[in-house]
Amino acid sequence: MGVQLPGMTDADLETTLAEMGRLVTTLGYTVVATLNQRRGSTGGPAVLGEGKLRELAALTGGSGEIGTGVDRKATKAALKRLAEQPAEPPPPEPTLPPEQRPNVVVVDTELTPSQLRNLEKVTGVEVLDRSGVIIRIFHRHANTRRARLEVEIARLIYEAPRLREKESTAGRQRGGGVGGKGDREVELDKRRVRDRIAQLREELQGLHVEEETRRARRKEQLKVALVGYTNAGKSSLMRALTGSDVLVADKLFATLGTTVRALHPETHPRILVSDTVGFIRNLPHDLVSSFRSTLDEALDASLLLFVVDASDPAFRLQLEVTQKTLGEIGALALPHKLLLNKMDRVPADQHKALKKEFPDAVMLSAKNPDDVERLRGLMLDFFEGDMEEATLRVPYTASGVQGELRQHAKVLKEEFTEKGTVFRVRAPTAVMARLKSLIKDASKAK
Repeated sequence: MGVQLPGMTDADLETTLAEMGRLVTTLGYTVVATLNQRRGSTGGPAVLGEGKLRELAALTGGSGEIGTGVDRKATKAALKRLAEQPAEPPPPEPTLPPEQRPNVVVVDTELTPSQLRNLEKVTGVEVLDRSGVIIRIFHRHANTRRARLEVEIARLIYEAPRLREKESTAGRQRGGGVGGKGDREVELDKRRVRDRIAQLREELQGLHVEEETRRARRKEQLKVALVGYTNAGKSSLMRALTGSDVLVADKLFATLGTTVRALHPETHPRILVSDTVGFIRNLPHDLVSSFRSTLDEALDASLLLFVVDASDPAFRLQLEVTQKTLGEIGALALPHKLLLNKMDRVPADQHKALKKEFPDAVMLSAKNPDDVERLRGLMLDFFEGDMEEATLRVPYTASGVQGELRQHAKVLKEEFTEKGTVFRVRAPTAVMARLKSLIKDASKAK
């Protein structure tokens, strides 16, 4: 169910409904009908107008009752309209046979707990809003420890205000002294949720310290971050560049968390590539924290590669979402390159137009080995441009320094002398300065 608000064009509505269709398909649902309505806002007891509610109820086999089915805490104007109705109209005639009726209604906007309840009363089936769908997808696809913790926190925060008292336990629980009122069951549930959230956040903080330690060890290494909208093909590109076994699936949010692998065949110095969780429009507020590791990885990168699915008609809007999110943390100040991915799915007559619109972009397909090799060469050229060349003499007693040198610099020439090994190397300026300092300290120790 789409809600077309002021300023939203028909094309925008079509795009957002198509994306929601892919989201619910990712959850395993089948879309049997799509409705939409123009509204001035998402306010009101049940978001939609009475006519559209009855049309929706006719699809689900619901009662379509608006008077008793709407929360009486609605606005005064809504209550007045309800009071003036002579009687509730009869239930709408079902428009689908029972075996074809939907058992879930998804509304492509964020709903309040009371709006969700009212819509469920009207339709007689489960109702999910956009946030609920995305949180369910995240919860299903979270595989890393960090992702599971972050998504569980977001899920609990989302569900806490939506906890409902079961009729069998609606009374107060006896507590305290004789005659004590105690707490309602729903209040106890909310308290348990708050305690669980606090516990999860404590675990997450400990994990953050561990990740910061690992990130500090990689501080001087050359890093490339793949960023972009969900399902843009980042994981496929990651697998092609690194030979890793990261999950590749044609689903939204197939990858959660951040994966870091070395460029393959391995280079000297080594180049690390990170595949990050995809972005999406209108991400639930409580899930924004789930992007913290992704954003940190992007800020640590030497080069950002913006990956877009050039075959998706909405890729320009998707690129805008990605750039806006990264721009808010200052990541756009880093060197970056646009990759128009999935060009094998783009009609040949559109290639020239895309090249004209995005003259500096790299047009490729992650499935084409030649395209991947060309991208690899561009990455190497980028890092070569930031390197300096020098001759370093390492004492034989400083074997640890030799290991650091071989790992973080490109050895052009190696010669053995009486006083140590002489290396002709190329390395980033910061790395070269650190190597010289290590050699100086090793010579003093000798």
